[in-house]
Amino acid sequence: MPSIYLDHAATTPMVESALIAMTHQAQVLGNPSSLHTHGRATRKTLEDAREALAKEAGCLPSEVIFTASGTEANNIALKGLYWAGQNSGKNIIVISSIEHHAILDPAHWLKTHEQAEVIQLPVSDAGVIDLDFLDNLVKTRGDEIAVISVMHANNETGVIQPIGEVVRIAGQIPVHTDAVQSFKKVSLSFSSLGVTAMSLSAHKIGGPLGIGALILKRTVEIPSLLHGGGQEREIRSGTLNAPGIIGFTAAATSSYYNADAVAALRDRFISSLQALIPEAIINGLSSERLPGIVNVTFPGTQSDTLLLLMDGEHISCSTGSACSAGVHEASHVLLAMGHSEITAQSSLRFSFGAASTPSECDFVVSVLPDVITRGRAANLT
Repeated sequence: MPSIYLDHAATTPMVESALIAMTHQAQVLGNPSSLHTHGRATRKTLEDAREALAKEAGCLPSEVIFTASGTEANNIALKGLYWAGQNSGKNIIVISSIEHHAILDPAHWLKTHEQAEVIQLPVSDAGVIDLDFLDNLVKTRGDEIAVISVMHANNETGVIQPIGEVVRIAGQIPVHTDAVQSFKKVSLSFSSLGVTAMSLSAHKIGGPLGIGALILKRTVEIPSLLHGGGQEREIRSGTLNAPGIIGFTAAATSSYYNADAVAALRDRFISSLQALIPEAIINGLSSERLPGIVNVTFPGTQSDTLLLLMDGEHISCSTGSACSAGVHEASHVLLAMGHSEITAQSSLRFSFGAASTPSECDFVVSVLPDVITRGRAANLT
């Protein structure tokens, strides 16, 4: 039996260039904060990497702040921009109702511990935020809003959000976007979007785990979450992870990901699936989406059962975000798109990567009818 991995939105294999670069840097001695020769040499390597990553992200090198993950970048941005806004008496955090928990959870932490008012933007049944709702909110309460955070593309459905319009409506209000899923998959430029802050993560693009970045406008100052050595504009103290940063940059500058090829696999999967299981619902199908993500609702099933049945066929997929895997609850993303509790718990996410092949796609589709039949039978017992 072949072993097929279709959970690239959770994490994807390291590309060879990143693995080689990271392994080499791990053997190089020198703390980049040290002033001696070894330290200065490592610092130069990291600043060259920062410059290369900035070019890929469409920002200035001074706007790149390295973190340990996309989650940390989200926390730094949301909390920092909120705290900065509080200095002017602003107490509202605006997020979309389909954000990753790396935004949802810090927002609600700020509500509980810092008395923030959190307002969630509704989305259409196609998974796109309601810009009219945002426009009305900014017109009526804009002077109370500390920060707006809307993800660039959703991790469960792949639906891309109109961030340019969000920035236009926001005006002078800081806008953060979680671009972890979008970076290197679709055209993405920090400067062109006009956002205040943007979060990235290495392991979604063929880089190593444990390294991410917050892109923050150089003119913006926010309070720190971590205090210590004052690294990264005194916003994120801690000895820089040189091997991780070098691996991240190597992945970001590689050409391993062919978006057109991945999108072709996605579309092949959808058309074959619809022919075999016509009652299946492709969530977000009518919207602009990332190349590799397909979220499907199979009526009459239970997603956790389907996941185990697929695993029994040696196929790895997911029920949504890997960060909430094992938590038996309906997807907040699908609920926001109008699903019921029942149908929201009848869905699987298949995410294709650079290494995915047509034969893998065809095999997965071939076993799905039997898996769905068995899943429905189990749901009736």
